[in-house]
Amino acid sequence: MTDPGEVRASDAEREAVVEQLRVASVEGRLTLVELTDRTEAAYTAATQAELALLTQDLPAGGAPAPAPPAPTGRKRRWFVGIMGDSKRRGTWRIEQELGAVAVMGDVVLDLREAEVRTDSVDIMAVSVMGDVKIIVPDGVNVDLEGVAIMGDKKVDVLEGASGANVPVVRVHAYAVMGDVKVVGDSRAKPLKRKFSAWREHWQLLHGEDWRQLGRQLRHETRELHRQVRDETRDLHRQARDMNRDLGRGY
Repeated sequence: MTDPGEVRASDAEREAVVEQLRVASVEGRLTLVELTDRTEAAYTAATQAELALLTQDLPAGGAPAPAPPAPTGRKRRWFVGIMGDSKRRGTWRIEQELGAVAVMGDVVLDLREAEVRTDSVDIMAVSVMGDVKIIVPDGVNVDLEGVAIMGDKKVDVLEGASGANVPVVRVHAYAVMGDVKVVGDSRAKPLKRKFSAWREHWQLLHGEDWRQLGRQLRHETRELHRQVRDETRDLHRQARDMNRDLGRGY
């Protein structure tokens, strides 16, 4: 008889856990880094027992939380550094759109320990002969758009797998002789993560390198798909050449 703890998890069960985590984040129960970590772990979970570890300290999943209403009269929250520095780190709450302006100065927004009360984080970043640096957990999806004139805008984040329902950070950048950068954990000062029970159990099951193993698995899967696609394309090309040669023979 199969041990209940070893029952293989289905895709539907993984998605249900990811949705429960998203609801918990909107309710303020998880920080952005906790949401990202657990979401990535959910997509790499092999059994139902592993999925249960990720939500054991959260309320039982019920109806999905409705999308937060658009704020009425609530202005964008701004962080401004003019010939100086403005930094926001540690635990803080994000429940509205953010703005960062650096004029011959620096602005740093560290979102990793923030409680994100919205479905996504929207940031307008303006840099004029200054630097705006946004730090996010590796594993989120970053959508960076905008204009750079004699400056630079770039993303250096290990993003989540394509198609995965991971947190999203949208940045609208305007850089004039300045830089707007979005960087992940691997490119920033390491963050001391709080060890919860699920993480300790997970590391006992998978070891310290489970995140790297998950990324490697996704990379190998994408590489396999690419090889299959290339081989299929070559077979189609060979079939067309053979048909063309046969046609010439007649």
